Amino acid sequence: MADTYSQIYIQVIFAVQNRTALIQPHWEEELNKYITGIVQNKGQKMLAINGTSNHIHFLIGMKPTCCLSDLVREIKKSSDSFIKEKQFSKFQFRWQQGFGAFSYGQSQLNDIIRYIENQKEHHRKKSFQEEYLAFLNAFDIEFKNEYLFEWLED
Repeated sequence: MADTYSQIYIQVIFAVQNRTALIQPHWEEELNKYITGIVQNKGQKMLAINGTSNHIHFLIGMKPTCCLSDLVREIKKSSDSFIKEKQFSKFQFRWQQGFGAFSYGQSQLNDIIRYIENQKEHHRKKSFQEEYLAFLNAFDIEFKNEYLFEWLED
């Protein structure tokens, strides 16, 4: 009997609405664990997760039966509710619409995992806007500025 074999690695990036710096260090790890649980409960494999106070990156090993848009929608919806339920933020928390998704090969995994793990250090030198635009350009993704995240001045 034939089976399906695949190797699909996707990095997902999305931001807090208006790029507000609401993800606090004292609860960030709990948020990352919660998101990891969602990914695993949906049958996918979390390879790396990290971010800064205003956005998040994660890398998953994805099965071909997974609909990435549905997975990201569930992660945003559930983690948004989780943050509100835990009262992590005294401000209105919401993820911004949209996300970036970038694919990688097996030989690139160590580099991208290291990149995700070093997000805080990386963003001491480069803004989220610079980083995101660099991803779009590096992956040769056409975009319109008016449909990108709402940027706050860094």
